[in-house]
Amino acid sequence: MKSFARVATLLAAVSSTLAHYTFPSLIVGGTTTTAWEYVRETNNYNSQAPVTNVNSTDIRCYTSATNAVASTATVAAGSSIGFACDNTMYHASVVNVYMAKAPGNVSTWDGSGTVWFKVYQITPVTNGGTSITFPTETESTVVFTVPKNLPSGQYLVRVENIAIHAASTYGGAQFYLACGQINVTGGGSGTPGPLVAFPGAYTGYEPGILINIYSPIPATYTQPGPAVWTG
Repeated sequence: MKSFARVATLLAAVSSTLAHYTFPSLIVGGTTTTAWEYVRETNNYNSQAPVTNVNSTDIRCYTSATNAVASTATVAAGSSIGFACDNTMYHASVVNVYMAKAPGNVSTWDGSGTVWFKVYQITPVTNGGTSITFPTETESTVVFTVPKNLPSGQYLVRVENIAIHAASTYGGAQFYLACGQINVTGGGSGTPGPLVAFPGAYTGYEPGILINIYSPIPATYTQPGPAVWTG
């Protein structure tokens, strides 16, 4: 088992340099839109390198170098939208999707403050320590439903893919993320929450972020972040 763990760790280190990706496109009305049309162009649009420092402002939208804004897509509350990856999400990883309501024009808002709530997540499948599998590994899209009771208005929507194949040491988890801009219509009167801030939502020591997935195989997995608000 120790030999397997060493080999798995080595392979994880090698794959971490080969299988990077970005989320450049929103999926609206079942159509994948043009890259960086409705998604703010991230610092890694060329390098595809992840964020590894959860205390950096780049953990929010990863735009410190690009200072990017995007067009704003109109979507109806209760409809399905998503993000398209420019590759498959090769790594052993989990997904969280957060939203934050802009106080005005979303194009001029940076998403700061305790304003983010989770609307979707994809977790690993565990069975008590015999195996752990990752549904995201063969996927290239993240599709979810905008909560029906979400108030109308302009929002940032943030996809976050946390690769944990090399997360057995602090800072080893890799965050692949992006923020899209949407205008929600036909919404309700719900109160989204719990609310978190980026940075601030994670310390990096959460059991779902600082984790060895190889030996021993985790019996369970704790998804980082707050509970999903379903509206």
